Amino acid sequence: MKKFFYLLLFFTVSLVTGQESKIPIKSYLENNRTQLQLQSQDISEISIASQSFSKSLNADNVYVEQRYQDIRIFNSVSPFVLKNGQVISAKVSFIQNIASKANAATPTISAASAITNAANQLGLQAPSGLSLLETGDDNNYIFTNGNISLENIPVELVYQKLEDSNTLKLAWNLSIYLLDGSHYYSVRVDAQTGTILATDDWVVSCNFDDPNKEHSHSTEVSSQNINSQSILFAPAKQSIMVDGSQYRVFPIPVESPNHGVAALVSEPADPIASPFGWHDTNGATGAEFTITRGNNVYAQDDINGNNGFGSAPDGGADLDFDYDFNFSTQPVNMLDAATVNLFYLNNIMHDVWYRYGFDEASGNFQQNNYGNGGNAGDFVIADAQDGSGLNNANFGTPPDGGSGRMQMFLWNANGPPGEPLTINNGPLAGGYTGVPAQFGAPLTNVPITSDLVLVVDDNSGGTSTDIYDGCDVITNAAAINNKIAVLRRGDCEFGVKVLNAENAGAIAVIVVNNVAGAPIAMGPGAAGDQVTIPSIMVSQADGDAIIAQLLAPATVNGTLVEAGPFQIDGDVDNSIIAHEYGHGISNRLTGGPNAAGCLQNDEQMGEGWSDYFGLILTMKEGDAGEDGRGFATYVLGQPLNGLGLRTKRYSTDFTVNNFTYDNIKSPSISIPHGVGSVWATMLWDLTWDLIDEYGFDPDIYNGTGGNNIALQLVVDGLKLQPCNPGFVSGRDAILEADEIANGGANRCIIWRAFARRGLGLSANQGSSFSRSDGAQAFDVPADCVLGVDDQGNLDNNFIIYPNPSNGEVNIKAKYAAGDATISIFDMNGREVFNQQVEMHNVVNINAGGLKSGIYLIKIDGENYSHTSKLIIN
Repeated sequence: MKKFFYLLLFFTVSLVTGQESKIPIKSYLENNRTQLQLQSQDISEISIASQSFSKSLNADNVYVEQRYQDIRIFNSVSPFVLKNGQVISAKVSFIQNIASKANAATPTISAASAITNAANQLGLQAPSGLSLLETGDDNNYIFTNGNISLENIPVELVYQKLEDSNTLKLAWNLSIYLLDGSHYYSVRVDAQTGTILATDDWVVSCNFDDPNKEHSHSTEVSSQNINSQSILFAPAKQSIMVDGSQYRVFPIPVESPNHGVAALVSEPADPIASPFGWHDTNGATGAEFTITRGNNVYAQDDINGNNGFGSAPDGGADLDFDYDFNFSTQPVNMLDAATVNLFYLNNIMHDVWYRYGFDEASGNFQQNNYGNGGNAGDFVIADAQDGSGLNNANFGTPPDGGSGRMQMFLWNANGPPGEPLTINNGPLAGGYTGVPAQFGAPLTNVPITSDLVLVVDDNSGGTSTDIYDGCDVITNAAAINNKIAVLRRGDCEFGVKVLNAENAGAIAVIVVNNVAGAPIAMGPGAAGDQVTIPSIMVSQADGDAIIAQLLAPATVNGTLVEAGPFQIDGDVDNSIIAHEYGHGISNRLTGGPNAAGCLQNDEQMGEGWSDYFGLILTMKEGDAGEDGRGFATYVLGQPLNGLGLRTKRYSTDFTVNNFTYDNIKSPSISIPHGVGSVWATMLWDLTWDLIDEYGFDPDIYNGTGGNNIALQLVVDGLKLQPCNPGFVSGRDAILEADEIANGGANRCIIWRAFARRGLGLSANQGSSFSRSDGAQAFDVPADCVLGVDDQGNLDNNFIIYPNPSNGEVNIKAKYAAGDATISIFDMNGREVFNQQVEMHNVVNINAGGLKSGIYLIKIDGENYSHTSKLIIN
């Protein structure tokens, strides 16, 4: 009921503005109909899907949809920009001659049948208890969740374009959010046949690339990160809504525990973006929640992985969220601290991007929109230490009015096994290496001490032949009760044998490997979720020695205690949190807040925007563009100069990252993560070019530096680009954003940055639904070519260093200069060195064979020649 209310409320508020906007847009389409190759019928039923005012552009962003016979054409949204009532920008993506392509106007199957058919074809159980809750205008319905979805199921009659046949099929558009939160399917079901025509997934699951990388042997967290400090943090000015709140977190720009210390920040809510603080929902003085919940986000644990409402830290009436981090134990033992950091960073993302135009009317995530337009009721649900996954994170973005959900998972422990087992007596006394299971209770710093007892079973299961593997009925339960059970790895699942031992009364289990080598991390199998005691595996050699003592027989007393390595918690990696939240931003802004499905094409750059948001939020004074920044090195246990989760570190230095547009064609570049990392590389270059021009400003909220300018252009570009954009579409939107907002002041900087990476003037993206049909180019508009002399040649655009040199020479190009020949001549004019290079950024040549003296170095390209003196020592 609530979601329909907010939708109708927004419609009422925006009705006049929408009608006013429709007039110039309709006029524009009529005047340009021939050029757009549209029929009168194609534009006769347009509707305004959403609109918002952009302060940075000083213009209205209006998203227009095409309709036929009063039925919406799915993903036909076209962004327009209106200024002073006139269209100044239009990305029209309407279907031509729709009357000849639509197959029907009346559905054969019902909306409820479409849900059942979709569930069946998606491999879900049949809906139960499915009933109609609401009927809206234009063939819109809301059904109950049918026990197959986390949310009620909306259904709408639409036309779905089929790319292969260029036809429009009447379809039911519906969404099903799987109960485990892993997928939020947006499905079009043929309204005549019941077959699925298209499926999108609103959950962006960041199955991060696993590049060839070296992990450090341990997650190095300095003691200073545990003994955190207190600081006063105010982003712009102290909020007029003083609530006394404080949070111990890793404050921006700190990326992770490896990058800086935890600190106590006071009243960090931005007064513009969150005027009533982070714990408000009613728009009046005073917090409605003392837990990590408020208008922008509800952060809680989901250790059970059931997407229910878990525990949340309580700061009390003083909103004091001062919880200590402890990285010398399992993450569950610092759950409150991790959840507070998750709450903090989600709110920071809300507040910072609000300043750049991701506000209520643009589709941001807020429970209460404070009368500023947009659909309310959609705060982010952020799940800390989510038990439904590992080594990952995801974000689900339904259209405006539906809550986004962020699921943050734990990551594999990194480093060699510790020694959780100590034998306290006899000839085997000492510490033993072991690996904790990935199920059951974790070991803690409270020791478990007891005698060890060997499990004996009756071999009644049929496949097991080892009476000591615990796979069958245990016959010595009385001896095992309140003891530490010892059993062998065998022919049944780890979860089964540990559960059998637990049911026999064991307080912990030691599993002995049955093959030589190091012990392994045991998976739960089908029964592991029922285990509530801790268990570890030891090596075959160590375990056989223990078993031999127990069979002697001898009394063996042991102690189990947590010893590491410990799993790593993504909730304290701010780059990953920012990345996930970034998916909500890019999905809500591309095509407007009610689209949500405009980044499903192969050449889309969603992962790139998310990486970029994580990078720019954690920039700090003293950084340099040439630095190599691995993305999310912390969760992999890597040092600060590690590769991270991408195949290349982000850097303006081509010797560190040589990505160009053509790289997205490579099979080694994955979709969407690899493709996105190429886009983020281009945005990173652009940011540093703007910093070179305007400087760096550490104030991410109000700053005027190149980093602030870059972020504003990127956000505005998201609003301006069409649905299903490719790289050229994204580049052009950023250029247009600069033209509208700044009169094109940064036009040539933008062109040169993209051209350096192959997205120059002549680049062609082909179809954005394919990543293999584009063509790169390194040229720029004629007026953007640096250093053109009277003869049209380029000069004075190269820096040669060191000079004097020992023969190792670097040549830095100020722009993308393409293929070139490097020649060195002695003072008699004889050529003594020649090498073909590609001048993108920095090229290194080795002329170490030259004798000491003075030389001339010449750089010859297609339309330029540069000569400088070179001294060899």
